Amino acid sequence: MKTTILFLCTGNSCRSQMAEGWAYHLKGDLIEPYSAGITSHGLNPLAVKVMAEAGVDISGHRSKTIADLPRQEFDYVVTLCGHAHETCPYFPGPVIHRGFADPPRLAAGAKNEEEALIHYRRVRDEIRDFIITLPEALAGAVPSPPR
Repeated sequence: MKTTILFLCTGNSCRSQMAEGWAYHLKGDLIEPYSAGITSHGLNPLAVKVMAEAGVDISGHRSKTIADLPRQEFDYVVTLCGHAHETCPYFPGPVIHRGFADPPRLAAGAKNEEEALIHYRRVRDEIRDFIITLPEALAGAVPSPPR
């Protein structure tokens, strides 16, 4: 059986979408990934663009909330941003926090799209490096206390 992992972020528009895409691409034989947000902000087009540059197509993904998911029980829930970690609803399994910077916030002062993409690419690669360690890295992680 595959390890089920929910990647949770604030709006399910960027970081959690990247994590889900990488997990399918790199670890699809070991992980059944899902992504969701506390709210739904729509799929970020620059996230789609930088993932496509890396050979991962997330253009068919859609931004969703936890209520939109086909299942509610996961082996692990991984929060990818501070807000999701702080407002994460209760899940019966381990909730692990592994925060990543917010590409839209980092790129807010960019002069053009190419300058903005530098931030998206950096976070994309950091998320890829994290996904490569899964699911083994989660087995030793210390879960966050229940809320």
